[in-house]
Amino acid sequence: MLSLPLQAPAGRPLSLLAVGAHPDDIEIGAGGLLLGLAESELEARYVVLTGTPDRQGEARNAAHSFMPGAALTIDLFDLPEGRLPTAWGSVKEILEDIARSCSPDIVIGPSSDDAHQDHRTIGEIIPTVFRDQLYLAYEIPKWDGDISRPWMYAPMSDSTAQHKVELLHKCFPSQRNRDWWDDEVFLGMARLRGMECKVRYAEAFRCPKTIIVPVPFVPGRPQEEMPDEHPY
Repeated sequence: MLSLPLQAPAGRPLSLLAVGAHPDDIEIGAGGLLLGLAESELEARYVVLTGTPDRQGEARNAAHSFMPGAALTIDLFDLPEGRLPTAWGSVKEILEDIARSCSPDIVIGPSSDDAHQDHRTIGEIIPTVFRDQLYLAYEIPKWDGDISRPWMYAPMSDSTAQHKVELLHKCFPSQRNRDWWDDEVFLGMARLRGMECKVRYAEAFRCPKTIIVPVPFVPGRPQEEMPDEHPY
């Protein structure tokens, strides 16, 4: 496996757009990645398309907790939960409005193959709106059993994986009574994905399209080196 660093062009912070159908989607699917990216200078736009006022409050708290120190813009909407396919035009319009106001380096959101109709609707629309960005589609464990083969991995240290789970419990108290909301599900998933990329814990993503640009080797010019340990 070849490790590829996520970094912005020289002279500015990395910019990120994180999109979720529901409060907690982003953090379950990519909380470890967010914690890792927030260790460096980061500009982030955080968008959740459904949620009651109480749940939106949880999402707002989570955005600040998972990306401490980042320059954050938070957009919370109240489209009908569980019915985003019927609100397809509104989802498209929201994402197009965001695209007109920002051009992030990375977009993270749900997968077009997700079994949940709200997730799937967003995952189908994002690549049609953000055509020039790296799109990382996260995965969310669920009753439907739709876990598939990922293409990209973001390793997490033991401490980051534990911190992610602690923040999930802290930021989303409304979900604690759900039968799938527990440490074993979150850490078990992370352990499985970590095993697949030869680390202890990891998050996994699908990436619809990437461009590879070879950098010629020039004798005598220092080459960028990857650290021995993963940053997350």
